[in-house]
Amino acid sequence: MRKTILSVVTALALTASTLSAAETFASVNGEEITTKDVAQLLRGQNVQFEALPKESKDKVIQQLIEKTLLTQKAMKSGIEKDAKYKEALDKIKEDLALELWMQKEFVKVKASEAEQKSFYDKNKDKFKTPDTLEARHILLKTEAEAKDIISKLEIAKNKKGSFEELAKKFSIGPTKEKGGYLGKFQAKQMVPEFSDAAMKLKKGEYTKTPVKTQFGYHVIYLENKEVAQTLPFEKVKAKIAQLIVQEKYGKIIKEEVENLKKDAKIVIK
Repeated sequence: MRKTILSVVTALALTASTLSAAETFASVNGEEITTKDVAQLLRGQNVQFEALPKESKDKVIQQLIEKTLLTQKAMKSGIEKDAKYKEALDKIKEDLALELWMQKEFVKVKASEAEQKSFYDKNKDKFKTPDTLEARHILLKTEAEAKDIISKLEIAKNKKGSFEELAKKFSIGPTKEKGGYLGKFQAKQMVPEFSDAAMKLKKGEYTKTPVKTQFGYHVIYLENKEVAQTLPFEKVKAKIAQLIVQEKYGKIIKEEVENLKKDAKIVIK
């Protein structure tokens, strides 16, 4: 029961958003396959059908067509008269009753603007974007080699172009063929010595002293830097509202269960 409750809570938003949708994708012997069928099939997979490529969408529809064909065959076989079918149907009715009741209770829960703002003010650290760097580096075995690279950059007119050429020629790192380009990355992804040195640079600057790490000696060129910042309230309020509603709803269900236990006759064998 606990697992059922938790799974229902996490699926409520998806279910509620798809109940009103009724786009038809196909029909099998007159029986339509709609958005609701797609949502049911993908439920719990954290997948948005609209975001899938066409090939994947087609596979989902084909899977539903096959499922419908087999279901129709099963119904024609007289399976409804089977005792196991009737027993399973009774259980499904109970689970469905619980789920629909929980959906109705869930939509009653709201998060006020004041609650959202209060949550934001108390949890601003949760809404920070990380320090992000875009950089190149030249990795050398020795400090002397790194200093020699820096001296070459000092007299170069085109710093970035020269850095790329020197990386291709002298770097022992795997990015040498790309002119030492590391791409964009969160600062904390790199070893502290590297990220600390890179964060001190301005766009278009390079380290004037070798940066020693466990991998060797680096000369770092900073392409761009985005310093960590707190996302504004308006950008995260929808997410905050969702978090608050889920938390409030969880408490409501827990309290309801505790109250029901008081008057229930429970025998554990």
